[in-house]
Amino acid sequence: MRPNFPVRLGAAEETLIAQLKSVGADQVAERISVAGLPTRRVEAYHYTDLKTLLRAVPALGRPANEASAPALRVPGAFTLMIANGVIQNASTAPAGVIVGKTHGGVLTKRDDVMVSVNNGLTTEALTLTLENSVDPVIQIERRIEGEAAHVADAVKVFVADGASATILETFSGSDALHVGNHASYIALGKDAVLTHITIDLSASGVSHFATNEYHLADGAKLRTLVIHAGSNLARTQLYPTLGGAGSHADVTGLNLVSDGQHADITMETTHAVAHTSSQPLFKSIARGRSKSIIQGKLIVARDAQKTDAKFMHQGLMLSDEAEILSKPELEIYADDVVCGHGSTCGKLDEDSLFYLLSRGIPKAEAETMLVRGFIAELLDPVEDLALNEALQGVVDGWLQDQ
Repeated sequence: MRPNFPVRLGAAEETLIAQLKSVGADQVAERISVAGLPTRRVEAYHYTDLKTLLRAVPALGRPANEASAPALRVPGAFTLMIANGVIQNASTAPAGVIVGKTHGGVLTKRDDVMVSVNNGLTTEALTLTLENSVDPVIQIERRIEGEAAHVADAVKVFVADGASATILETFSGSDALHVGNHASYIALGKDAVLTHITIDLSASGVSHFATNEYHLADGAKLRTLVIHAGSNLARTQLYPTLGGAGSHADVTGLNLVSDGQHADITMETTHAVAHTSSQPLFKSIARGRSKSIIQGKLIVARDAQKTDAKFMHQGLMLSDEAEILSKPELEIYADDVVCGHGSTCGKLDEDSLFYLLSRGIPKAEAETMLVRGFIAELLDPVEDLALNEALQGVVDGWLQDQ
């Protein structure tokens, strides 16, 4: 619905409109010109007011045919790279992995401005078809190189029936005021098993936006882990759809925010058929004058009887100035379900801290031990040892950077 009054457009909106028109995405440009970027009045962006937070958008990124080394190295991983939206030449893929390209965006059209902008600006997408189980971790490094740039890129993955794999996506680049808009579309066949991990390791001035869309067939099992540990402004949107009986999703995420950072994980999980289950679990750790947002909605369709879905968010505040905001939601149309949600937030447990101090452990080390224990529930299920160590290294690096 068009508003009854004109929207005052800011510099970021004017730039986005011009960029979209330059590539022929006139419908998306028109939408922004009419409605602008989302404000607090848009429920899904209530805590991440893009009209206020995204003040400027740099020029569209120029193709980069060479890129720096990955920000996170996982020994033994099969590595692919996208630099400034351009897919780089890859080494020989493992057996059963088909690497290709497709034109345009990959996300399902929905009423979300960042999805629309990604679909409008993405020129080519990396495609992966996993025909059988893959042992090495597949790492996709998505970088923005050079001077400040606005980059949209996309990845489309199909995991065949009965196949299993682990995919790690890392986001990084040069130390400039980039704006990245990234998309991942992943479809799991019958009884497929996938672990999908995304880590934002961008420089402190970056605005990072990502949308991950998942579709699960009968018996498929999905585990996701989102880690925000870099950008000044970060928002990852998760859209899992459990469309096959017996499918299950463990959707997890972690916001690590320090002074000045704003990180948002917004999830909308749809149980579309009967006999599906999900267990979303998110954690926030905030220090300094920072802000962590976790929004989680569970949608149970009318025909999705016997759904078992439970959402949980736990926040840990390491300073009095930090903010942790949580908004769990249930939207249930079936009547034979087991669904629930919960959210907690607090400081380090004083009794546990006192116990460690009484054993002669220095305070800084004791606090680090408690934080690691708080996070362990998210990292322990990652079975690949090299990948698990790399994830632990990300957390340790954040803890030491104080």
